[in-house]
Amino acid sequence: MIGILRFLLIAYLIILIGRAILSWFPLSPSSPLRPLNDFCIAVTEPVLAPMRRVIPPAGMFDLSFLVLWFVIIILLNVLH
Repeated sequence: MIGILRFLLIAYLIILIGRAILSWFPLSPSSPLRPLNDFCIAVTEPVLAPMRRVIPPAGMFDLSFLVLWFVIIILLNVLH
């Protein structure tokens, strides 16, 4: 059971990293990476949106992303 949870957290972390990397590039609607970007947003936004209501941005940095990143890392260490 713990192995499955660790796998899911690692997969979510990879999707979160993908979203961060893809956010650095402007993607046109016809871009072949657009479906991947849309998937990353669809999977991560339900967790990030409520966090953004509580955690204000620091200039151009989305602190909710960093908080979620650290929470997942801590959970992975606890489950190890």
